[in-house]
Amino acid sequence: MPNPVTSVSREIATLRRSLRAVDRSLRRLAPKLRDAGNGRANGKAGRAARKLRLSPKRHAQLKLQGQYMGYLRGLKPKQKADVKRIREHRGLEVAIRKAKGLVS
Repeated sequence: MPNPVTSVSREIATLRRSLRAVDRSLRRLAPKLRDAGNGRANGKAGRAARKLRLSPKRHAQLKLQGQYMGYLRGLKPKQKADVKRIREHRGLEVAIRKAKGLVS
């Protein structure tokens, strides 16, 4: 019968060898990755994010569109069709009021 202490020791030794191999691989890989890119995952090192400039009118349009889409999400298909028809004929604000009423 195998000695349990010996088999545990053997498994620990195998695990250590495997971890050393992984460590060596990562140490060799890290400089190559650093050289290939700029060190950041998204590739935007040193570059400032683009500032989105919206006019007040466009901001208001986007806000209304978001409200409309948010209310539409919670509706059943027939209700969605009704609200879309209202939007087409009577406008976005009226459609939002109708969708809000249907949701609650």
